[in-house]
Amino acid sequence: MPRTARDVVFVDGVRTPFGKAGPKGLYARTRADDLVVRAIRELLRRNPSLPPERVDEVAIAATTQTGDQGLTIGRSAAVLAGLPKSVPGYAIDRMCAGAMTAVTTAGAGISFGSYDVVIAGGVEHMGRHPMGEGVDPNPRFLADRLVDPSALVMGSTAENLHDRFPQITRERADAYAVRSQRKVAAAYAAGKIQPDLVPTAIRTAEPDAAGAPGGGTDGEPLGWGLATEDEPPRPSTTMESLAGLKTPFRVAGKVTAGNAAGLNDGATACLLAAEDTARELGLTPRMRLVDFSFAGVEPEVMGVGPVPATERLLARNSLGMDDIGLIEINEAFAVQVLAFLEHFKIDDDDPRVNPWGGAIALGHPLASSGVRLMNQLARLFEERPDVRYGLTTMCVGMGMGGTVLWENANWEGAK
Repeated sequence: MPRTARDVVFVDGVRTPFGKAGPKGLYARTRADDLVVRAIRELLRRNPSLPPERVDEVAIAATTQTGDQGLTIGRSAAVLAGLPKSVPGYAIDRMCAGAMTAVTTAGAGISFGSYDVVIAGGVEHMGRHPMGEGVDPNPRFLADRLVDPSALVMGSTAENLHDRFPQITRERADAYAVRSQRKVAAAYAAGKIQPDLVPTAIRTAEPDAAGAPGGGTDGEPLGWGLATEDEPPRPSTTMESLAGLKTPFRVAGKVTAGNAAGLNDGATACLLAAEDTARELGLTPRMRLVDFSFAGVEPEVMGVGPVPATERLLARNSLGMDDIGLIEINEAFAVQVLAFLEHFKIDDDDPRVNPWGGAIALGHPLASSGVRLMNQLARLFEERPDVRYGLTTMCVGMGMGGTVLWENANWEGAK
């Protein structure tokens, strides 16, 4: 019999606080798989009406699938989280858009009728597994001039974007970064971000004399701590402080540690379901998955990827940017966000864009970030029943972009 596509809804999403990668970061002595297990367990705790055996699939992304991010992490995390052994799982990789792809792939399975309920998310421990660890790029990439050497260095691709869009100056990028930091600080002060954070146990060193947690280097006494908020934000950031930062990817360049996302550790997970199944189980839909699109661009300017992905998506759904009330765009680099805004003739400070800030302040643990965007959009939808459509969009390493179109489940126009 012919199948009828089912409506797919986003029910809930959580994440660990994001940490700074490295020996002194929050998760220096915490395993990557334990981070994502913590997120999965919290999803189940928050949704007690969902019988664990009703979960049909666990799709977890990681960019570097080795060590504690290996062993088919979707399946291993499902077992470690205590889901029934009958629940399968898999690992997925689309670099920065890993969790986004876990959602779109698993969501498509729901729409097709293969699943009723899935858990999708991502994890990246960049402290344990730096980007590119163990990678062996084929020499033909450069020998056959398939890509420019800069394509393999994300910061260099951002400098290339500045070259392509000379009107996006360093000062403009810095100003965007300052706004991101301020918006995150304001959102924290208003209690907007905390509801999605899962307090996460961490193994750490004893506090030093000033009361700050140590890095747990050899010989130091170890203790336990609790990560309850994001580590990367720098609320005191100013244009003056950013102006003094070095440009590590090019002499006299424009990309700095201040106008780009840092190196981070963290995990995300969300609960997706067929809308009829959600109602059956007493789960409350927060937004509907309308459509999604991925597109390729020249790897040397990978940051422009969200533009064709979004154009294709809007055209397919007969929508324009004026129909989009909220935009959650991953801030891998300020220039990448600004290139997107320029293309769609959106002001740099348009209130629709990342109202609670983004990855420049919060961090970007690669494969996990797509679900952070969705979590934030779902929260914003709850506050804005006047908004029908929202986007989550991001650039992707090796020259891609991904965009997902969502409909507010509480849109007042449907009542």
